[in-house]
Amino acid sequence: MEALQLFFMAEFLGTATWLWLMFIGVVIALLSFDLGVLHRDNHEIGVKESLWLSAGYISAGLLFGLWVWLHKGGDAGMDFYTGFLIEKSLSMDNVFIMAMIFTFLAIPRQYQHKVLFWGIMGVIVLRAIMISLGAALIHEYSWILYVFGAFLAITGVKMLFSKVDDHPDLSKNFLITWLRKHLRVTEGLHQERFFVRQADASGRNVLWITPLFLALILIECADLVFAIDSVPAIFAITQDPFIVYTSNIFAILGLRALYFALAALIHRFAYLKYALALILVFVGAKIFLVGVIGKTPPVISLSVTLGLLIGGVLFSLYKTRGQGPVVADQPSK
Repeated sequence: MEALQLFFMAEFLGTATWLWLMFIGVVIALLSFDLGVLHRDNHEIGVKESLWLSAGYISAGLLFGLWVWLHKGGDAGMDFYTGFLIEKSLSMDNVFIMAMIFTFLAIPRQYQHKVLFWGIMGVIVLRAIMISLGAALIHEYSWILYVFGAFLAITGVKMLFSKVDDHPDLSKNFLITWLRKHLRVTEGLHQERFFVRQADASGRNVLWITPLFLALILIECADLVFAIDSVPAIFAITQDPFIVYTSNIFAILGLRALYFALAALIHRFAYLKYALALILVFVGAKIFLVGVIGKTPPVISLSVTLGLLIGGVLFSLYKTRGQGPVVADQPSK
């Protein structure tokens, strides 16, 4: 019993093991309920169901942040909520990319949840690897934070001067072309299956991937690209791996749930990218200002982030009033 108690109280990456296990348990419970109860069958998720599901995930994230506040202190709780908000806001562009991928590959809405669900599993692993590497780099080379800060500020400035309608052309995407050339991809879907066995050009019965699995690969790659912004952004707020990882994962869980509602309204948030750009510049600048004014209090970081995000949403809704949805790429043939 004493050995077990020591194990639970022992620190892993600066946080007690039992706190990590509690987080893992909550995530497993949420995903099991999602897949095993709410979505046992493939069906088209409407806006209402998407909003309810997202509200549940967001509530879980907010409650977990309160739990962090109680067990790790008020500053840690503020840092969690700031990281949660930054990851949620920076992932908005990811929603548009996911919608483009589903449209381009002609993935019906009833199968999209399966792709997003298994995409979450990949994200959990990929973010753990990236955050572990980031924490190790910061521990060994503290100056790497200034590299993160400069990267975020430069990225934010580039976003400020980008056009509202700058969107990738998936028909000319190198990764899609490369995957189709090097993998056996079926012409059409095979219901909800990722893999099928069928004859190739020589008549052999071999394993093929379906466009559904191709969509999963592309979404994972897109999330990896977006993580290059979001992971340094949260490390600029706090260097606690527990806060960085848990805030990232809870934000992503909620965003995947909200996708089905946001995909229909994403054109109304066209100008939000400028608010996100200012958030990146602010977070990057915070690192360089530490030596001048000291560390920015967590409550100020949270207030500025929330204020910029709300302002960006309101301005975007005002500028896009009366506009129709963006026409995405045509489905691939």
